[in-house]
Amino acid sequence: MGLLRTILIILLIYYGFKILSRIFAPVLFKYAAKKAEERFGGAFNQQRQEPINKEGEVTIDKMPENKSSNKNVGEYVDYEEIE
Repeated sequence: MGLLRTILIILLIYYGFKILSRIFAPVLFKYAAKKAEERFGGAFNQQRQEPINKEGEVTIDKMPENKSSNKNVGEYVDYEEIE
């Protein structure tokens, strides 16, 4: 009798979960899709709000913290390959 009761409880829980998931799954997917759209849309809008630089314009976003390191660097020489 105890085994039959346990099997019936398991089947009741299984079918109850199955029915409830059919009811609430679309709502959960809509909520998850809306949240993902907000997250990705916010990132896209944040990138878009940055000023667009013209071609050839140079901007410096971050200056180096240690300014003394540039003193020890040697002279830069640009070599061209001769054929």
